[in-house]
Amino acid sequence: MVKIVGIGANVFDTLYSVDTYPKEDTKMRANSVKECGGGPCGTGLVAASKLGGSCAFIGNYTDDSASGFLKGDFEKYGVDTSYMNLKPGFSTFCSVLWLSKDTASRTCVFYRGNVPAAELDSKAEEAIKNAEILMVDGNDMAAAIEGAKIAKQNGTKVLYDAGGLYEGVENLLPYADILIPSEEFSLGHTGANNAEEAAKILFQKYSPEVVVITQGKEGGIIYDGETVEHYPAFLVDAVDSNGSGDVFHGAFAFSVTKGMSYPKACVFSSAVSALKCTKVGAREGVPTYEETINFLKENHYEF
Repeated sequence: MVKIVGIGANVFDTLYSVDTYPKEDTKMRANSVKECGGGPCGTGLVAASKLGGSCAFIGNYTDDSASGFLKGDFEKYGVDTSYMNLKPGFSTFCSVLWLSKDTASRTCVFYRGNVPAAELDSKAEEAIKNAEILMVDGNDMAAAIEGAKIAKQNGTKVLYDAGGLYEGVENLLPYADILIPSEEFSLGHTGANNAEEAAKILFQKYSPEVVVITQGKEGGIIYDGETVEHYPAFLVDAVDSNGSGDVFHGAFAFSVTKGMSYPKACVFSSAVSALKCTKVGAREGVPTYEETINFLKENHYEF
């Protein structure tokens, strides 16, 4: 049985490592270039799989080279692709990213492609019913909402990676059991002045089990309806921050299937996300479970 299934973005990324961001209408030599898989849901599933989770992606792909790469990338990292359906003749969701050595940040330009939206067949519905976690990210919105309804009816927890203010998010938010928005999303969606206020508004309005707001280098906060707690970010020599939030969500899903409490899952996922930043590639940089536990012990956390 697959424990974690996902519906959302699976993106073909091309990463250019540069000393600093280029100025308009100039040429610049890159230090390296790398092709890899990206996207919130896709990368989250790979992260969970590399940590030891059982994962599958539900969605469509096409017959261009980018989709071929992405399907192979899932298979390389142990993510089940048997719920993916081929739709020939379209273009894959792709992006180009500049990774600045100077600021340890990234800038992204993306093209969403035109692969048809996912539709849930009986096989996908059965996978959702039998899973412990359904991960959604606001992409493939109609399928995500349908999947979330199935999940709620069958005891499968819905983890919503709310990083973007996509059209229709208000229709998906009520189904989230584990709501993990970025601080940008939280403030933008609620109109709150700070993350703590936003967490309380989101919890009151949508009634999840927990709200976890990610704040990048500041760590983040967790709110369960009673107590607001802060969880840490870990200091590392970062070379590529792209996908660190996606990795956090995947690690969180894995943590839940391992039986960790939500506060403990925050610390564990923050450590996984930090370690990912020490390597280039959102998926390639994800550490193993053992590497993460050793890192936490070095930072005086017992797991």
